[in-house]
Amino acid sequence: MELKILFGILISTIFINNYVLSQILGLCPFLGVSKKLDSALGMGLAVIFVMSLASFFTFLLYKYILLPNDIVYLRTVSFILIIAALVQLVEMIIEKLSPALYQSLGIFLPLITTNCAILGVALLNINSGFVTAELGLLKSIVQGFGGGVGFTLALLLMAGIRERLETADMPENIKGLPITFITAGLLALAFLGFSGMKV
Repeated sequence: MELKILFGILISTIFINNYVLSQILGLCPFLGVSKKLDSALGMGLAVIFVMSLASFFTFLLYKYILLPNDIVYLRTVSFILIIAALVQLVEMIIEKLSPALYQSLGIFLPLITTNCAILGVALLNINSGFVTAELGLLKSIVQGFGGGVGFTLALLLMAGIRERLETADMPENIKGLPITFITAGLLALAFLGFSGMKV
């Protein structure tokens, strides 16, 4: 039964409640890094890593420090500090292992810290009743991982479409950002079709 629930959370966060295309969170890196497939994949993997670990650490911080000491009002600040530390770790790892990817991600890598999708996952984990539920930590990690996979899926779809649009014949006045917004809207409409699914 628990496996079915975890699978439902995973599918829901990837397709039905995709943070970028359904919840409209994390649009800055979504639009900024989706020009090339390789940089989109690198950013997506970084977001999966940060979202999963942020879900783990923020859950533990909330359940065992903030809640028992009645300092819940510090959750946003403390969550952002945890996310910033994780992003620094990811930034150092990517710079060491793949300098080319580090250069191509540019300013968008540190911007993961302010990516509202990651903070949104951390806040949704504690607001979803996972803190009081059995398997709460595991559900939080699965929701964070699924959110990261959903973000990566949206990023890769957008990057693939944008690479094809570079060579497409279209009017000059909709090239660049206008066609990007139109494409993002069409992708969001496509993902809206998943909203009727029952998992």
